Amino acid sequence: MTIEMPNAQLDWDDQGRPHSRLFDDVYFSDKSGLEETRYVFIEQNALRERFAALPAHGHFVVGETGFGTGLNFLCTWQLFEETARPDARLHFVSVEKYPLTREDLQRALSLWPELAPYSESLLASYFAIHPGFQTLSLANGRVTLTLLIGDVLEQLPQLDARIDAWFLDGFAPAKNPAMWTPELFAQLARLAAPDATISTFTSTGWVRRALNEAGFKMRRTPGIGHKWEILRGVFLGMPETAVAEPGVKPWFARPPQINGPRTALVIGAGLSGCASANSLAKRGWQVTLLERHERLAKEASGNPQGVLYLKLSAHGTALSQMIVCGFGYTRRVLEHLQRGRDWDDCGVLQLGFNAKEADRQIQLAAAFPAALVHLLDQPQAQALAGVELAHGGLFYPEGGWVHPPALCRFQTLHPNVTVLTHHNVLQLDKVDGQWHALHNDRVLASASVAILAGAAEVKRFPASSGLPLKRIRGQITQLIETPRSAALKTVVCAEGYVAPGRLGEHTVGASFDFHNDDLTTTPEGHQGNLDLLQEISPDLVQRLGKEHLDPKSLQGWAAFRCTSPDYLPIVGPLAEPDAFAQAYAVLGKDARQVPDIPCPWYEGLYVNSGHGSRGLITAPLSGELLAAWINDEPLPMPRTVADACHPNRFAVRALVRRL
Repeated sequence: MTIEMPNAQLDWDDQGRPHSRLFDDVYFSDKSGLEETRYVFIEQNALRERFAALPAHGHFVVGETGFGTGLNFLCTWQLFEETARPDARLHFVSVEKYPLTREDLQRALSLWPELAPYSESLLASYFAIHPGFQTLSLANGRVTLTLLIGDVLEQLPQLDARIDAWFLDGFAPAKNPAMWTPELFAQLARLAAPDATISTFTSTGWVRRALNEAGFKMRRTPGIGHKWEILRGVFLGMPETAVAEPGVKPWFARPPQINGPRTALVIGAGLSGCASANSLAKRGWQVTLLERHERLAKEASGNPQGVLYLKLSAHGTALSQMIVCGFGYTRRVLEHLQRGRDWDDCGVLQLGFNAKEADRQIQLAAAFPAALVHLLDQPQAQALAGVELAHGGLFYPEGGWVHPPALCRFQTLHPNVTVLTHHNVLQLDKVDGQWHALHNDRVLASASVAILAGAAEVKRFPASSGLPLKRIRGQITQLIETPRSAALKTVVCAEGYVAPGRLGEHTVGASFDFHNDDLTTTPEGHQGNLDLLQEISPDLVQRLGKEHLDPKSLQGWAAFRCTSPDYLPIVGPLAEPDAFAQAYAVLGKDARQVPDIPCPWYEGLYVNSGHGSRGLITAPLSGELLAAWINDEPLPMPRTVADACHPNRFAVRALVRRL
């Protein structure tokens, strides 16, 4: 499938206001879009009073159909900052089939100078907005914007959330009838929290009746400007006539919320541990991060240059969906780091080095927007890379390289994170509702929530010992940058990869060794990486100078990647294995059975591991996924993807295999 028209096609009137070419409709009122937004959506949903009434650490979720220029979001954010208590959080979820480009968004929002502090913050994070779920963390984590990029009836069914207030926006029913349907209204009802409110600018009779039939109680109310009437309503509950949708299976359900102190301990200070700590810290949790080594990112996350490489599938697999969601999230986090030292968005070029790879790349280029990935022929690829190449390939213009320790350091700078190095946790016990991390008999830390993020080392704890994690040794090679090799302008990948210089060194890698437990770098490993480099570009090898390429004298880095059998990370709450097997034993006789038995969770125990070589892309978003589980927030990825990453997937498969 080809992704058509990924961005809105706009015309601009003489007042500088945007007009949709596709829908032949305006984005906001020609009188006062700001006043209309505040009246139709803010006032009719009583947001001022509801924001002010939020309890300590409370959060409020707004859902919207049609993000458009973001005007509704910015007005909601502004009101939230003015009225909600400082420790409250706002989560805004909005669907948009045709997102504006960053340039068009900036032009549209310039019409509202009173919103400038908010629009500037939004624009600063408005990068890598691609199909699917895109999470933007704003206001130091106090505000989360989740954009669902795509058709509303494809995106909303994938959302797991409880919406407190619905903004039913978008182009008018007469202009965009495909969106104003009973199917959409059924999704609004499915996602509505008890007593959720809803408002919309239209007063069309069939819209009101269809919303009533979906479970809302709608009524007309006086409009504003040229609108005589608008609609507002409240959710009464699903009607008896509604077709019941398949529920969430109990082993993938949300665990009970923790009622104790908002404290957490995270074991392991690599990419997944630091991301987990940061996501909870932004939500007001006091986090203790325990690391057995003398510094952060000492093991696999210590690579001097990791690559933001998107190994995608044209078939919309769970892993591919997660990679697109995770890439966007990581890319936005990296904007806070120092470009050139900590990361560089120099792009990533994946060479089509054989016929099979070239065919795969043609399919991928047809399945994703060109802004995410597109094909280059050999002359184009060579000109872009700055060195001679034998092949063209796929180019990811927003990709690049990252210094993972810098990302880890940034994520632990939050004042709510306390880092304890030289703290090797050997045991984890639950005592009086608190998780205690112990070394022999000494308690290192205790908290209401514990997150196991120590890669394959999570298997040392009984609660996670059964997770099928495997270690893969990898070795990278560091090569001195020469004046001639400095011509390399982008990351280039084939079977291995080479990155442009960072602080005078190129990184080349990486080996995969399933049978070696020794982390001493070897000349053989360096020679293997040099062979990979030779396949990428013999010209670059010459530019580096053979006198600098003796495998016996090269420096490098070796570490264990940690991966799962299905190559998806393992992220989520943990269940008690024996009780789980007993509760769902019927799956061993009939895999279609879904027993109505609550999952026997370990209260407050979670895992974030198994990211393999994709940790830069999947670990930061997985921190947000864990925080959503723990805080009962909208999940930052499709429900099916969260289920595919859930730790319980392996226990279910084991039971089903007994058939």
